[in-house]
Formats: sequence, structure tokens, C-alpha cells
Amino acid sequence: MDDMATQVLPDVETRPEGTDTTGNDEPTMFHYVKKNKIAESAVLGNLVVALCGETFPVTKSPKPGSPVCPDCKKIYESLRPGGDD
Repeated sequence: MDDMATQVLPDVETRPEGTDTTGNDEPTMFHYVKKNKIAESAVLGNLVVALCGETFPVTKSPKPGSPVCPDCKKIYESLRPGGDD
């Protein structure tokens, strides 16, 4: 069983998850998804929808330095809270 590390992002309900797998089952890119959907997808196999619109089941957790989808990253950075609204 893999030791799955959880990476929590501050203030935003998303985190990167893998898709676009290579031949060795390692994702080539990670996408940001709503974190409340991650466990559900990992356990039940449900698809998650990334910020960029990509849909896939959660199968891998990102490691530090993993490549992140540029579209997801741009959207994520635009969602960061700027005030106490």
C-alpha cells in the first residue's frame, strides 16, 4: 500500500491531483480539484473535475516539485482570497 501524503493548500478548497498518466503509471501533470471530492473519488472511483475542466478519477497524490497544469495554476492563483468578504 502506498504511503499517500496529503498536501493541504491554504484558504482555497483545491489541491493538485494527477492525470495524463505515462506508460509507467506516473502522472505527467497534476490538476487542482476541490479537496472535498478527493477522498470520495479515491474511495469510490468517482470522477473529479479540475479547475481547467479536465475530468478523471483520483489515483495519485502529488509530490513536491510535480508539474502542475498551467491552466489550473492560473485559475487557482486568480481564486486566492484578497480580503475578508
